[in-house]
Amino acid sequence: MRLAGRIGGAALSLVMVAVLGFFLFRVVPGDPVISMTRGRPTTAAMQAELRTQFGLDRPLHEQFWSYFTSLLQGDLGTSFTFRRPVADVILERLGPTLLLVGTSTLIAVAIGLWLGIKAAWRRDSAFDKATTGVSLTLWAVPTFWLGMLLMMATGDLFPSRGMRDTDTAPDFVSQALDVGHHLVLPSVTLVAVVCAEYVLVMRSSLLEEMHAPYLTTARAKGLRDDLVRRRHAVPNAVLPAITLVFLRFGLVVAGAITTETVFSWPGLGLLFYDALTGPDYFLLQGLLVVTAGAVVVMNLLADLLHGVLDPRVKVV
Repeated sequence: MRLAGRIGGAALSLVMVAVLGFFLFRVVPGDPVISMTRGRPTTAAMQAELRTQFGLDRPLHEQFWSYFTSLLQGDLGTSFTFRRPVADVILERLGPTLLLVGTSTLIAVAIGLWLGIKAAWRRDSAFDKATTGVSLTLWAVPTFWLGMLLMMATGDLFPSRGMRDTDTAPDFVSQALDVGHHLVLPSVTLVAVVCAEYVLVMRSSLLEEMHAPYLTTARAKGLRDDLVRRRHAVPNAVLPAITLVFLRFGLVVAGAITTETVFSWPGLGLLFYDALTGPDYFLLQGLLVVTAGAVVVMNLLADLLHGVLDPRVKVV
């Protein structure tokens, strides 16, 4: 019953997001048809034809019904800006975002959890104070500002715009090296910020476990301090961090809007920014549904995995 309730709650959340997305973007200032035809010689009749083509001349309730029924069929509409199906545009930009944010998240998880464990186990040491201080600073720094600093400091060493150069050789190795070279700066920016979050969460969680009775019992049995940490303390303390990891992988679909915009990385984050400046209603709606759906699904998976890792948590 609990599992069915959680799945039902997730489905209801998706429906509410879809409804909110439709009405939310209708209050975005600006006429999408005028924005789409800006700088082009168009007449009032041509603009009226475009409104009819995109269904913007119909009453709001008819627009909503058409939007919702199409959504249930997997149709996210047609982008004003690209004149292509929204689903195709999103899929085209999904790869770069998965590469950037996915790689950054995996690196941040490995480094952040390791530093958080070391800092908590050596509480009040110079290592703990330095790690915590740097993590708090990075967590408070705006992502776009950190990206701009890195761009100014290392712009001569690494590319700061786009995903690849146009004059790169067409073979796979050259293309991969070129993408990796462009990936360095935006990836380091995200790793620095996300890693700080994992450090603080892991440190806090492990500190709560350090004085638990079962650890005292393990030490009384003669286990080495290293074994007590690895076999008993860390497996229990890592559960909140695992939940956070899954939530981050849900956000991977949304991408890092500020980071992708600063570095002109052609992913969903930059696409979201471009859609807002349009405004491109159908593209914004599609992005919201996809990103919110990823977050809801990953949140549900995190709950289920938490129950698997911790038998005290029942999911069914």
